[in-house]
Amino acid sequence: MLSIEAAPRVIIVGAGAMGCLFAARLAEQGAQVTLADIDRRRLDIIARDGVTLVDDKGERSLPVEAALPTDVAVAADLVLLFTKGTHSAQAISSVRHLAATKPVALTLQNGIGNAELLAEAFGEDQVLFGTAHVPADLTGPATVVTHGFGGVDLGGFTQSSQAFAPAAVEWLRRAGFDAKVTENANAAVWEKVAFNAALNAMAMICEVANAGMDNEPGRRIAANVVGETAAVAAAKGIGLDRERIVATVDAALREHAHHKASMLQDREHGRPTEIELINGAIAREGARLGVPTPVCDTLSDLVRVIEHQRSPRA
Repeated sequence: MLSIEAAPRVIIVGAGAMGCLFAARLAEQGAQVTLADIDRRRLDIIARDGVTLVDDKGERSLPVEAALPTDVAVAADLVLLFTKGTHSAQAISSVRHLAATKPVALTLQNGIGNAELLAEAFGEDQVLFGTAHVPADLTGPATVVTHGFGGVDLGGFTQSSQAFAPAAVEWLRRAGFDAKVTENANAAVWEKVAFNAALNAMAMICEVANAGMDNEPGRRIAANVVGETAAVAAAKGIGLDRERIVATVDAALREHAHHKASMLQDREHGRPTEIELINGAIAREGARLGVPTPVCDTLSDLVRVIEHQRSPRA
């Protein structure tokens, strides 16, 4: 049972930058953490050396357990999903056996639809979801670098699961994140989708870090994407603070000039992007609701064109 008093047993699915960051910081606060991933080489390194964390406090290595998802057999208090959204269904299936002991399941992933997948496997009254505005970059197989702000907003998938939010937030606060309980996690998720849609696709297409978009045309494209996302959300009955999102975009461009958006990193490493869960999802919802999204449509198609060039020809 996830509680404020007892150190939780945490299973983090996905040993990428965010998974390693949350694993290291939670372990540093006494949580029993296992990183589950399918990359055996990375798992071996983590099992041997732990996760090396570099942040505003300096550099240190934290011991973290590591295992293949199907090999995780302990009863967990918290299952935290941090894979790419394109891998969510497969990742959740690989740890579905953990649902037997009724852990709290939390997703802070980018994109739309991850919480629904968790609810199918773990039960909707066990699911928390929200957003993480946390810059993190892997500089080695198990070395993660983060600096600056680390905001997390989360809430319950249902009224019943909302009761688990305070304990989850307290542990994330102890781990150094600016975590908050929200009564409207849907709005938080859509605000994060707007933020990611504003920068990720453009960075991938132009092959630039944040600094390369810190100019008049870059900011204009980003602001238009935020406006389209807010209009689609409004049609769904979800109110977004457009000006606050634009301010967050501005802060990211200004304060994290060297950060590479995840879609750009995907392009550089030849991986599929999450375009269908971000700009593509906004465009599909807009089409369904009769809300025009011309900038999201174009950015989505440009990313698809680039990805098509890497795909084997039929």
